[in-house]
Amino acid sequence: MEEPKFLVGQMLLAMPGIGDPRFEKAVIAMCVHDDNGALGIGLGRIVPRIGFHELLRQLDIDPGVAPDVPIHLGGPVEPQRGFLLHSPDWGGQESVGVAGRWTLTATLDILRAIAEGRGPSRWVAALGYAGWGPGQLEQELCGNGWFAAPGSDFLLYDCDVGSRWASAFRSAGIDPRLLAADYGTA
Repeated sequence: MEEPKFLVGQMLLAMPGIGDPRFEKAVIAMCVHDDNGALGIGLGRIVPRIGFHELLRQLDIDPGVAPDVPIHLGGPVEPQRGFLLHSPDWGGQESVGVAGRWTLTATLDILRAIAEGRGPSRWVAALGYAGWGPGQLEQELCGNGWFAAPGSDFLLYDCDVGSRWASAFRSAGIDPRLLAADYGTA
């Protein structure tokens, strides 16, 4: 098994002027980062016109006791694929632990468990993910496109999506109002 790199369990924040409108003010919970690449779940935007109940119905799952929460736009890769980033008090066979802090699951059994009231105590749902090939994220970090901030349960579960980017910068001691889209070289 690959040794995880330093970003697992952290929030990756898009710097102003990243140059890709898909990642403008992006907040990505980093779940995998090893020699094979990186994978994170975007938490900075909501998928329009679909809530959790509608997603369950599309999968022929009765929503049961599940709350009808918004679905996050997890990223541009495989936007039809669903992911749940959740507390580690629930795990399926294909669940992946994230730095002992969270768990990532992408199987239907977690959706059924949530609908039946036996799922994880805390969770967020997303469609798609952000992915990088081997060495790609490291290059983008060196190019000032991203900033790694500490991950926290507050940022993942409790922070309003509209303020998550700024809150994540503030959690790292940075006032996001002072960030500039332009940068130079010394």
